[in-house]
Amino acid sequence: MERRLLLVFALTFLVILVFQPLLKKYLPQPVTPPAQTQSQNPSPTTSQVAPASNPSSTAQSSSAGPTATGVKQASSESDTIIENDLYRITFTNRGGQVKSWILKKYYDDNRRPLDLVHTVAAEKYGYPLSLWTYDESQRNKINSALYVSTGDVSASGQADKNHIRTLDFEYADQDVRVKKTFRFDDSYVVRVETSFFSKGNLVSALPMWPAGFGDESTPASYAASRIEYHNEESTERTLLFFPSLTQRLAIKAISSGNTLQGPFNWVGVTDQYFAAVFIPENPRGISAVVLRNAIDVPKDEQKPNPQETAKMEVLGVAVGDLLGPSVERLFVGPKSLQVVEEVPVPGIAEHADLRDLVNFGFFGLIARPLFLWLRWTHEHIVSNWGWAIVVQTLIISLALLPLRISSMKSALKMQKIQPLMNSIKDKYKKYGMRDPRRQEMNVEIGALMKREGVNPVGGCLPMIIQMPFLFAYYSMLNAALDLRHAHWLWISDLSSADPWYLLPICLVISMVITQRLTPQTGMDPQQQKMMNLVMPIMMGAIFYKLAAGVTLYYMESNLVSIVQQVVLNRTSLGRDMREMALKRARKKDKDK
Repeated sequence: MERRLLLVFALTFLVILVFQPLLKKYLPQPVTPPAQTQSQNPSPTTSQVAPASNPSSTAQSSSAGPTATGVKQASSESDTIIENDLYRITFTNRGGQVKSWILKKYYDDNRRPLDLVHTVAAEKYGYPLSLWTYDESQRNKINSALYVSTGDVSASGQADKNHIRTLDFEYADQDVRVKKTFRFDDSYVVRVETSFFSKGNLVSALPMWPAGFGDESTPASYAASRIEYHNEESTERTLLFFPSLTQRLAIKAISSGNTLQGPFNWVGVTDQYFAAVFIPENPRGISAVVLRNAIDVPKDEQKPNPQETAKMEVLGVAVGDLLGPSVERLFVGPKSLQVVEEVPVPGIAEHADLRDLVNFGFFGLIARPLFLWLRWTHEHIVSNWGWAIVVQTLIISLALLPLRISSMKSALKMQKIQPLMNSIKDKYKKYGMRDPRRQEMNVEIGALMKREGVNPVGGCLPMIIQMPFLFAYYSMLNAALDLRHAHWLWISDLSSADPWYLLPICLVISMVITQRLTPQTGMDPQQQKMMNLVMPIMMGAIFYKLAAGVTLYYMESNLVSIVQQVVLNRTSLGRDMREMALKRARKKDKDK
């Protein structure tokens, strides 16, 4: 056996020697790299233009190294800046991708120009407008190669959409050929066209926004990230941890590398206030690849400590045609209602734009009109968002005053018929809960209420009506980009918690006063004392970290309620209710 094994090795070696000349003759030869005129890691060179009022680009053709037929690649790394009134995009010819995307009208939490590229995550998982392929080696190659960049800058001095600025990136060797074309106008939308050929065959290569946004700095901001899409049926959103019944894209669907099949009118990645959304020209031929990765984030951004970090998810998406070149538009910008409603999206019957990016939640039917009303107040009455909330809350509280009076009247009537109701209950006390005759008790009580004009839900009606407004206000302020970094008195950001916690403290105090002023005729005095303390503390804990705008709304509602209750207590209705409550308390004491 050993001799036979040696014979097999010898014959194998002989075959390799014999076929060596044939392999050299017929297999492709390795490409000789172009001569390097600079160091291995040259510093990128940057081109830029001065005018910022019109879309402009400074793409210049990088020197290529045509050492072999069909080869097209740059000899050094360089940057190209595209700039208009809304953004400043820095492209690099290494991978033909974006390494900075600054929105000029927005700032980060440190008041610096907001860069939507998440630098830390992008260095690890890829930069915007790099290409996704299912072959990782191909993906790494085409996203790290040095492309030749060329620009087509309009000679027109006007921001005319008929003179679209164009930036091309091309790379080719004897195996692959890649081309990217970007077209710009004066909006937040960039037209993207990409194609990738390997050995003459078309390969799927999808443009991607791979790694979150630059405004994500705290664990809470990462938790707001979503992958959203709109198809022929509805808009779907992902929730990483708690998918609801209406948000059907669950955790399994957003595992990294998972492919979602179209059609898609639009699909992209969003966070609380910004979005990168791909709008394909052909929705039916589009697929999306979900990108989901993790990074370590300092728990305290102001005092980062390597020992105190939280592992957070960064979401991304690659969108394009798996069967041909990808042609689509890319919206990168704010989730402002005024902005997204101006981005046309073909194929949507109800409203052909991106307005569904602004998620007003379950109470959107109330939240959207509230926001439009709040914005009108800000534009026409008072030019501060905090004072606009104050004005709007005052009007809402005054509108609810008739319901508050109706609630007091209902409670008083209920208290007056309480002895008759108790006698009816005593009459049927001897029957068990399952005895059919117990139903007759409910019939008698219902007839008594009808005869005396008492509405059994009248006391709860104001709270039932007010709660949707509270939830809608929370949804509105959570989605309204306009309130981001909006100041009011000592508060610098109405979309964040009160830094001094004065509003939550005032809310607790106002609730205590409101509870003590409101006659609670149907409640046991001991229960009333407990509720006067427990409820305010519980609400203070809930509003402790909520957006200051929401706390301002609820706190002011309590202040208006205090004024209303003081006035109502001086009326005959209020005096009757307080007298009824005192009689009940004296009776309880006498029984003891």
